[in-house]
Amino acid sequence: MASFSSRGPNKIQPSILKPDVTAPGVNILAAYSLFASASDLLTDNRRGFPFNVMQGTSMSCPHAAGIAGLLRTLHPTWSPAAIKSAIMTTATTLDNTNKPIQDAFDHKLANPFAYGSGHVQPNRAIDPGLVYDLHLNDYLNFLCASGYNQQLISALNFNRTFICKGTHTIDDFNYPSITLPNLKLSPLTITRTLTNVGPPGTYNATAKLDGCKITVVPNSLTFTKINEKKTFRVTIQASSVIKLYKYQFGELLWTDGKHRVRSPITVRRRR
Repeated sequence: MASFSSRGPNKIQPSILKPDVTAPGVNILAAYSLFASASDLLTDNRRGFPFNVMQGTSMSCPHAAGIAGLLRTLHPTWSPAAIKSAIMTTATTLDNTNKPIQDAFDHKLANPFAYGSGHVQPNRAIDPGLVYDLHLNDYLNFLCASGYNQQLISALNFNRTFICKGTHTIDDFNYPSITLPNLKLSPLTITRTLTNVGPPGTYNATAKLDGCKITVVPNSLTFTKINEKKTFRVTIQASSVIKLYKYQFGELLWTDGKHRVRSPITVRRRR
């Protein structure tokens, strides 16, 4: 991970992991303005280069956008959330030497606050097996759970009235990552729903999170048709060995032997 890459946690909504993923952004051969200086310095009078070697978010973003465009072309009925899920759950935390991604900022192993779910893998994102899907009402209920008032929610709903009904929690937002910044010593259970976008099959779950007891119920899901949905619960209980206010990282993995549907888990014990 480049030292200049933005890092988590998410200061606006700590229960949503940011970043989501990382993509190539250093030493990228990119199209370049013929009217810009070769070094982008005012004192540099060299002009007329159609390509240049660039770095930054402006290089990483087109890679991610291109992958989203690829998935939209191959799967025109998928929602934006399904496309995002496919990109996130198929990302890798290994570098091109098959070793854990390092962090150039402090020369240690990188973590989800640096790369989110990991480095994008377009070929795997094409066939993710399962996705965590979301639709408009899910986002509006997320705003309800976040404390937005009816006027603000209606403004974001094309000025159509939306009434917050029932009980909604941010923890149950069907996001492809799991982030719990206020974990206590008592167990906390969250819910997620998977949608099958591949062939029929049985997926088995494994989960690990240092310093915590974590269980998945059910830990096996069988899908018999496309677009079939199955819901599961994850219960996490922190132990007293975890230091207060320090984040711990883990993962939840669903696999049928071919597909790997991976979600990063990020938790912080508050008391």
